[in-house]
Amino acid sequence: MAALLARIPDQDVEGHLLAEEGEHVIDLVRKHGVVYLRPAAIALAALLVGVLAFVGPIQLGWFFLLLAAGGLGYALYGVAREHRDVFVITNMRVFRASGVFSVRIATMPITRILDITVEKPFVGRVLGYGHFVFESAAQAQGLRDIRYIGDPDERDLTIQRVVQRAGLRGPRPDGPRPLHDGR
Repeated sequence: MAALLARIPDQDVEGHLLAEEGEHVIDLVRKHGVVYLRPAAIALAALLVGVLAFVGPIQLGWFFLLLAAGGLGYALYGVAREHRDVFVITNMRVFRASGVFSVRIATMPITRILDITVEKPFVGRVLGYGHFVFESAAQAQGLRDIRYIGDPDERDLTIQRVVQRAGLRGPRPDGPRPLHDGR
């Protein structure tokens, strides 16, 4: 599987950065490996159907081979779709780049993030993945649900650190602190 993933071209994340404004990647997040289980199951089923072409009725051999080729193609597309779906945290925004044949970019500036909900289903807790739900000032946006994020607690802390460093929530750790007058 790793050899197959190495052959799939990555998203051009660097091409979407505002380098002249000083934007840089803090974390590039790929989906957890559990997302490859469905394409792997489809590929296995397609191979089993392909075997039927040789051990089943000879009159239907072409049908089984065609079905197996379609299943393998669909599984390969599923692997490419999941591999090319990346979530990027920069010092200025978060964005998601996805798509195999055409690319879709959904962006949210750090200043628009109001709340992040981290959902960790039981299986996700066992395997180490979770889902993000972003709440922003504009509810109808393309970056609401980010699913199957590996190590979601650490990714959440990364986003919270970026928000804090941008000075958007509370006093900055390196900035002036409010005075306490003892009342």
